[in-house]
Amino acid sequence: MATKKAYVKQIKGISFAGKTDSNHWITMDGPEELGGSNAGVRPKELLLLGLGGCTGSDVVSILKKKRVPLEDFEINITADTQEEHPQVFTKIHVEYVLYGKDLPVADIERAIDLSQNKYCSVTKMLEKAAVVTHSYRLEAGK
Repeated sequence: MATKKAYVKQIKGISFAGKTDSNHWITMDGPEELGGSNAGVRPKELLLLGLGGCTGSDVVSILKKKRVPLEDFEINITADTQEEHPQVFTKIHVEYVLYGKDLPVADIERAIDLSQNKYCSVTKMLEKAAVVTHSYRLEAGK
């Protein structure tokens, strides 16, 4: 079993800096009215970015192995939260936007399915708390 570590240090108020085993720092912050400096991404937003990075890495790697000629790739994530505290995510939707000419639909659907149902550990963790859905869109090359 692999153990992962994270270190978080208060900068001032609710402004924090943190790093993990990769040794890269990231700044987290809140709005000024809550004691922050509004100088960093919100901690809960990091979960959505982590989801996008995790599933995006899977999809790109799988499509590269299949020699799918992607010209560009984007992921749009929307999330609903419950009104009362704790304001957890209740629904998360991942939209994959793939750019290229004559992209093979079967390969793209397979790559997304493998990421969503087998490889992306962030998706699997978030599914325990929220409904996670996905869609994709193919666009001509940029």
